[in-house]
Amino acid sequence: MTPTDPSDAIDAEMVRYYAARADEYDDWYLRRGRYSHGPVDDALWRSDLEAAAGWLDRCRFHGQIVELAAGTGWWSPSLASRGRLTLHDATPEPLEKARARLTAAGLNGECRVRDAWAEPDRAVDGLFAGFWISHIDRERLEDFLALALRWLAPGGVFAFIDSRRDAASGALDHRPPEGDVQVRRLDDGSSFRVRKIFYEPAELESALQRAGFVELEVVTTDRFFVMGSARPA
Repeated sequence: MTPTDPSDAIDAEMVRYYAARADEYDDWYLRRGRYSHGPVDDALWRSDLEAAAGWLDRCRFHGQIVELAAGTGWWSPSLASRGRLTLHDATPEPLEKARARLTAAGLNGECRVRDAWAEPDRAVDGLFAGFWISHIDRERLEDFLALALRWLAPGGVFAFIDSRRDAASGALDHRPPEGDVQVRRLDDGSSFRVRKIFYEPAELESALQRAGFVELEVVTTDRFFVMGSARPA
């Protein structure tokens, strides 16, 4: 991409957005403030979130584990309890939240400011990405999965959790994406454009196969999440 490519501008805007959102990011998980959709939808969200957490706990992580685009580290304690975890994120603000979450759980992890697209610096036993794949341009999905494959040692596991399309997933004032780009506002009224693509399970499974993964599992919760795991061939 050239420096004037619109995709570059959106990628840079997403980085600024998640840095600015660090203090309120967990409101999304916890259904607080603008993210509450009422008792029924919120209860279904919590049920799906618990199901996704249970699925992740069953993934066979061990040894050296890297978490890409770790954000505030919602999933990090599960990973850190099973191996030596390194958390990557493009900005330091959410990583500070992730570090505090691990400390509160009595766990350790190394936090690095590092782009999810950076080439692997070693081979690891596990790679995880939470709510990152939906930010990847359709034309680059297979490039990312090839990158994920390069991260893994023989017998390693790649796993992800991401969003399904549902009107009750985001904030009350967030409109659906247009052309795979969504405008999001923060509590202070600032707004940012982010790329948001709700990949279907069959799309993800096909892309994983083409990238050279085997032992595929791509499943969904009742409404809100899609999860997948795979191993190198």
